[in-house]
Amino acid sequence: MNMDQHSVHPQLVTVTAMSDRTQQLHIASISPVLAQINPVARVLSAFLIGVPLLFSLDVVSASCAFIMEVLILWGCGIHPGKLLARTWLIWIAALGAGLSVVFYGRDTATPILIQWGIIHITQGSLIEACATAIRVLAIAVPSVILALGIDPTDLADGLVQILKLSPRFVYGGLASLRMMSVLREDWNAIGRSRRSRGLGDGNALVRVFGQSFSLLVMSIRRATKLATAMEARGFGAPTPRSAARVSTLYGRDIVCCALALAVPCIATAIAVATGYWQFAFTTQS
Repeated sequence: MNMDQHSVHPQLVTVTAMSDRTQQLHIASISPVLAQINPVARVLSAFLIGVPLLFSLDVVSASCAFIMEVLILWGCGIHPGKLLARTWLIWIAALGAGLSVVFYGRDTATPILIQWGIIHITQGSLIEACATAIRVLAIAVPSVILALGIDPTDLADGLVQILKLSPRFVYGGLASLRMMSVLREDWNAIGRSRRSRGLGDGNALVRVFGQSFSLLVMSIRRATKLATAMEARGFGAPTPRSAARVSTLYGRDIVCCALALAVPCIATAIAVATGYWQFAFTTQS
């Protein structure tokens, strides 16, 4: 039997082991130090910083906390100029919060500096305005920096494996977040479809309501398919699920949370020691 000169050889498919597979690195933070922190630890650190500061309303504790946060972030590789460029909207919001307290804050027993109609500017309102503005910065600035660059998939893995949240709830929310980008494409597709049928002209308000209802129907259908696909993959089953990406806490994550808790504690202790600490929910006359 004669063999063909150009015999066909079976095509070999090379399979890479799971341990040798690499993914394209994504920028997890503007700081190389924070990029190595687990997303769960970063979220917990934001809460540990912000929640204690909500209960104090004085210039000393807010200023001390904000100064320590700026120094820590500077040590993590975030220059104050870069910090300002990333959080300039928060500075505007803090200024607005301070001005609202100055003009429409509660009356205090301190002397009135300016009075014009319903606007009463007192010495106490100025102090409270400064405390409010600095407290907004002390809470929001580190929270935004810690949240910048967090990958939703890594955060979902950490919530399931570290905090032991329901995989169905976490990964369902992750899938919904991923599908948010599709809504704009669906909106444009619905608009083109309606215009091709002669329904795009006329009252703009009626058109918006019509497209919104169509978008709602499409979203419900897509959510139903997503729920069916998740059930087919064993979400909600009593057996434990294996993890494709392992998420664990290391020593650096514990240090990050400890520093986050130490900042408001030290700031509050300094305010109490100097006699300037004030509970945020007290009523003054």
